[in-house]
Amino acid sequence: MQRLPTKEDLSRPPTEEEADRLQVTTLQYYLHETNPATGLIRDKTDRGAPASIAAVGLGLANIPVLVDRGVIAREFAPEVALRGLRFFRDSPQGPEPDATGYRGFYYHFLDMKTGRRMWNCELSTIDSTFLLAGMLTCAAYFDADTAEEAEVRRVADDLYRRADWQWALAGGAAVSHGWRPETGFIPHTWTGYDEALLIYLLGLGSPTFPLPPESYAAYCSTYRWKTIYAREVLYSGPLFTHQLSHLWIDFRGIQDAFMRSHGSDYFENTRQATYIQQEYARRNPLEFAGYGEYCWGITASDGPGFEQRRVNGIDQKFYGYQARGAPYGPDDGTVSPWVVAASLPFTPEIVIPTLRAMVGIDFGTTIRYGFWPSFNPTYAVPDSPTGWWVTPYHFGIDQGPVSLMVENYRTGLIWNIMRRCPYVVAGLRRAGFQGGWL
Repeated sequence: MQRLPTKEDLSRPPTEEEADRLQVTTLQYYLHETNPATGLIRDKTDRGAPASIAAVGLGLANIPVLVDRGVIAREFAPEVALRGLRFFRDSPQGPEPDATGYRGFYYHFLDMKTGRRMWNCELSTIDSTFLLAGMLTCAAYFDADTAEEAEVRRVADDLYRRADWQWALAGGAAVSHGWRPETGFIPHTWTGYDEALLIYLLGLGSPTFPLPPESYAAYCSTYRWKTIYAREVLYSGPLFTHQLSHLWIDFRGIQDAFMRSHGSDYFENTRQATYIQQEYARRNPLEFAGYGEYCWGITASDGPGFEQRRVNGIDQKFYGYQARGAPYGPDDGTVSPWVVAASLPFTPEIVIPTLRAMVGIDFGTTIRYGFWPSFNPTYAVPDSPTGWWVTPYHFGIDQGPVSLMVENYRTGLIWNIMRRCPYVVAGLRRAGFQGGWL
């Protein structure tokens, strides 16, 4: 009879082999779901899915991980980066509705083969930010005196300098969510704490079209400082919003004016937000199946569908792809292991046992791209191997945070690379960050 794992078993730090397995299986997404001619990366594992520019950015950011982990030789890695960099350099920029981008920003979804706009989607400021961050990662990493590495630096720099952050303000104080050629700017701006922190840091650091300092003040103006479960936190519900800017920037010990006034920093804030997620799952106020100490991770994710069901005498509302959050919702019992893994540098003491309990004591996996991104034990699916709903897809924007944050936990690789990026340093300083490594 097999012995059940103890708390000590679950809390055991990952071995080098386990961490390697977790990263390499996750990174296979970018190796297999990329158009080799253009470097465009599929949004999700659906044959008809377009490319996601955010997924491309995460793929570029992971190239240093692939090199340092021995998956790709550094000699050949610049060419991998240059496929995407050259594509975006040469792709059509203009106000035409079938272009690839405009004003240095790019459409959220692009045709996997042609690279042209898909689905009448928006010119996305947040997704363009993640794309540019991936480009700047490669520029800072490839610092050797070779023709290929010099080209990576030059092209990435040119593309970053092309982004017109001032235009993206749409005449207002804060950055717009995006723009469409048919209707103009989207009537929503990035304000209040979320993943858009990185927009302002890259925009403030621009040497060509810098955001004014007032824009950062506008972003912070609707921050919500709360006490939840006796923990003080700058609130944002979905866990991914506390992580994505941190993929690139080490916020330990550096503070802007808001964090100085609260005696915290954004790294510590994410620690608190992660503990709040676990405590919410422990309390389980909506009585979802599975929730508990070792089953949490509520974020933007795929879901079972927009439907209402009566489950164990309770009317439960379910969602499809939705930005779920805790503790104030929305929530439908859908859990995302990838977002737990992406919290590894912040709270390893609760992340490691949760991952071992949810996905296997040795972080083992029998699937191609690491963890399944989301599942919902409350939503019964009789013909499912588990008996409940599991997403049929993997997503490009879910894979990258896992491998990047595992690497930041292990070596701080991406954080150390981006400390060498002058634009990131300039953006932090113009936003008022001080202290620590800065």
